[in-house]
Amino acid sequence: MTDAADALALLKRGAHEILLEEELEKKLASGRKLRIKAGFDPTAPDLHLGHSVLLTKMRQFQDLGHEVIFLIGDFTGRIGDPTGKNVTRKPLTEEEVRANAQTYKEQVFKILDPEKTEVRFNAEWFSDMSAADMIELAAQSTVARMLERDDFEKRYKSNQSISIHEFLYPLVQGYDSVALKADIELGGTDQKFNLLMGREIQKHFDQEPQVVITMPLLEGLDGVQKMSKSLGNYVGLDEAPGTMFNKLVSMPDSLMWRYYELLSLKSNEEIEALKRNIEAGANPRDVKMELARELIARYHGDEAAANAHRSAGNQLAEGELPEDLPEVSVDFEGGAQAPIAAVLNRANLVNNSAQAKDMLGNGRVRVDGEVVARDHMLDTGKTYVIQAGKKRYARVTLT
Repeated sequence: MTDAADALALLKRGAHEILLEEELEKKLASGRKLRIKAGFDPTAPDLHLGHSVLLTKMRQFQDLGHEVIFLIGDFTGRIGDPTGKNVTRKPLTEEEVRANAQTYKEQVFKILDPEKTEVRFNAEWFSDMSAADMIELAAQSTVARMLERDDFEKRYKSNQSISIHEFLYPLVQGYDSVALKADIELGGTDQKFNLLMGREIQKHFDQEPQVVITMPLLEGLDGVQKMSKSLGNYVGLDEAPGTMFNKLVSMPDSLMWRYYELLSLKSNEEIEALKRNIEAGANPRDVKMELARELIARYHGDEAAANAHRSAGNQLAEGELPEDLPEVSVDFEGGAQAPIAAVLNRANLVNNSAQAKDMLGNGRVRVDGEVVARDHMLDTGKTYVIQAGKKRYARVTLT
């Protein structure tokens, strides 16, 4: 592919929708630095990987030489966007906005290049906007148009209240694109109505309308519902490296390419090479570990990424033996093979037979780094490194 085709393929990766794709191609072909905008209302200071999807796409634009604008909605955060909700969202106080915004700023540069990032607050222009200016802005849409937005429509039909100020939210978000002269705006699929409003308002102010790129909501570790701390299927950006490692390596194999697509900064070619490795028989766990290290390095540094498996209790799975590895000899009286459950019991790696059965059933027993099942047999006359759970391990010789 040509460089332009490669760039377009990278920017399209993981995107839910591009409106309009031909306009994106035209803007990219112009050769000028594009202004890429994404807005974040500082409504929650507790961030997880789901919040980083837009930032990852922004970083890809940066790596291609474009200008990225990280917009903190300190003004719109005080309105309260009800996106995805069936009730009015409680507006934040100015103090809450400032505190939450600081958390965002601390996290954003773990993904974005600070030298290529323009951080803006939309109170810069809205604080000085007159009542007449706001009325002119409000005139750019109709009540009927606002009621096309899914959550407004549902609330209207079910006789739930909609405050007038809520209708202002899509308009002021759209005006952000005018103030910033945005060429492209990124947002979640739940933001589509607001992003398209930006195109219409830019036209009113004689600006070339922005291209809209919507990104999907990231599925949580269960692979079903969106990532959410309340659902417990999340990976927090501030979690310990070992915790992040265990969570990411334990995700379903079916989910790992989705995470690569939306969270990794690897090129398309690098990801395709990993897929070919899997097709050739590589262990999916190794590919998940590579992603885990990339993400841990991003949020905690390279050293933490290199050692995350140690704090996660996975030394044996990594082929590394603890210095205090106990030596155990187990006699099976001349038998050619011994069942793993019996070996666990005699080597004192479990408390009883029930625990051995439970650990084996839950994939928590490893022999020489590989998970084994209940029916696994070991040859006598050999030595194995056996791990039961995270803390019990030994070098076991069967005689």
